[in-house]
Amino acid sequence: MKTSLNDIHFIEIPKISDPDGRGNLSVIEKNILPYKVERIYYLYDVPSDSTRGGHAHIKLQQSLIALSGSFDVVLDDGEKREIVTLNKPNKALYIAPGIWREIENFSSGAVCLAIVSEVYKEEDYIRDYQEFLKFKSDRQH
Repeated sequence: MKTSLNDIHFIEIPKISDPDGRGNLSVIEKNILPYKVERIYYLYDVPSDSTRGGHAHIKLQQSLIALSGSFDVVLDDGEKREIVTLNKPNKALYIAPGIWREIENFSSGAVCLAIVSEVYKEEDYIRDYQEFLKFKSDRQH
């Protein structure tokens, strides 16, 4: 399966606003995400000049949410590169397998929630960008 940046999209997380002004509640349940959730993790206290990610996955599907603050997600399908800013806790960014991702430009207090389709398996990671380009090239033939 060849994936591209066209396979990346936002998922609206239902937001329930309290009529008395006591804040909002968002819920992820049922079929909101297009895969079964196997793992959840989050990044926090990341210095603004640090970059996280720097890899692609062979099978893993992932949704990222800025629970607090903001950060940029650099997405690369081997042909095109795009930067998406996440800053709303009721919007998830769905990332298909076979997409290189880097997360950068963390604001103070930013929290990045990752909801993923697989448990951790090192063999699912492509951590070298040149290997990623070869992987993408092999998928085109």
